[in-house]
Amino acid sequence: MLKDEAELAQRASRHDQEAFAALYNAYVDKIYKYIYYKVGSTSDAEDLCEQVFLKAWEAIGRYTWCGYPFSSWLYRLAHNLVVDHYRTRRDSIPLQDVLATPGEPADPTNYFSQTLDAAELGDAIRQLTGEQRQVISLKFIEGYDNSEIAVMMNKKEGAIRALQYRALRSLQGILEAEEVKRLEFGLGMAEA
Repeated sequence: MLKDEAELAQRASRHDQEAFAALYNAYVDKIYKYIYYKVGSTSDAEDLCEQVFLKAWEAIGRYTWCGYPFSSWLYRLAHNLVVDHYRTRRDSIPLQDVLATPGEPADPTNYFSQTLDAAELGDAIRQLTGEQRQVISLKFIEGYDNSEIAVMMNKKEGAIRALQYRALRSLQGILEAEEVKRLEFGLGMAEA
């Protein structure tokens, strides 16, 4: 969490431009990265990130510090804008939560990091539901804890743990099925 974040957020809610600028500088890269993983386009991500901070500034007077990181509110705004972005587009491009570079994963994903490359993991993640992709991204890419993710996704912490568990189980199933296909393909090639 940003040092003196509560004070900055409270000052920003009184339309203190310096405080808002400090919060912007602290979170703009993370919000951009989050949006980029969702839309897969640099220009769309830049536009949406700009909209997040414009909407945040417009609504900052209604913001109240509740002990959660200011970024929780920003991620919520970002999520809503990404959803709106896809609603207004008439094509059927799926959300792309692709890992550009795998970070240091938490313990449950050590198996994945040791046996897969980023492309394989990205393909598997794209097969998850939207909420599962969001939890995986926030938890293992951005490094947020479950209580922060719960605020961002407007869910209870227990629901986030369950969603994360189901996402990891689904990933395991997807990856095991892919491994079986590779082995069968390898055996078929050996027989030919």
